[in-house]
Amino acid sequence: MTQQGIQESQAQAAYKLAAPEVALPAGGAARLLSRRVGNVAVGLIFPAALLLAWSYASQRELIPPQILPAPGLVVQTLTELASSGDLHSNIAISLGRVFGGFAIGGAAGLLLGVSMGLSRRVEDYVHPLFKALAQVPVLAWLPLFMMVLGIGESLKLVLIAQASLIPVALNTLQGIKSVPRSYIEVARVFRFSNVQLLRKVVLPAAVPSIAVGIRYGLTQAWLSLVTVELLASSEGVGFLIVWGRQLFQLDVVLAAILVVGILGLALDKGLEKIEARLLRWRRAAL
Repeated sequence: MTQQGIQESQAQAAYKLAAPEVALPAGGAARLLSRRVGNVAVGLIFPAALLLAWSYASQRELIPPQILPAPGLVVQTLTELASSGDLHSNIAISLGRVFGGFAIGGAAGLLLGVSMGLSRRVEDYVHPLFKALAQVPVLAWLPLFMMVLGIGESLKLVLIAQASLIPVALNTLQGIKSVPRSYIEVARVFRFSNVQLLRKVVLPAAVPSIAVGIRYGLTQAWLSLVTVELLASSEGVGFLIVWGRQLFQLDVVLAAILVVGILGLALDKGLEKIEARLLRWRRAAL
């Protein structure tokens, strides 16, 4: 083994000692599974009660159907939209927009967060202005970007990228700044290069915060997508809500809102799985 390899092994061993893994006690996995099932069951109580109240109000005509359509009508409308192909095409358009904008904004946010975290000078110059701009909501940027970019696809991509960039950058910065100084000192003692320091020490230690930023960034990207499709689009799941309002068909509006919620939840759960994999990679890297 080369001298450099010995140094890296020693530094990683010291890093492992500083962050030991916590093993579940005997029977802990079964208790954890039981607790999760119980949490899911509790979480379904309120939606089930709301659905029952909605059905009861519709059957008794306590609320006019023009104001609140029956659940069965909403499901029927959703089925008709799916069978006609309108639902699938609009979902595909929305997902393409959100993934494209998130890829741009997430990559830029990760690069910016790492730059601010590793360089005090970059942080001093960029961070104050960046935090000020982060307080501006997406709707406030919309008129400016519409004047510059029009209402085409570039407008959607820029707004989605801007919405996802901010949480990714801030959480990446926070994750890097929270890396214990002792980890870095050990790496410096063994003469790690900047690339080795970043790859073997900083990024593995900052993974939890970065993963939270990515997950929150995708959530913001999805919300921004729906917002911009409500205001400046002729396609997408957000446009379906506007289309239903224009037709005075609240069943279409509610069906589109249901799709927005389901897709947002699916994206969040998908990233939750990716986050779990990243954390396993972090433990392996330590």
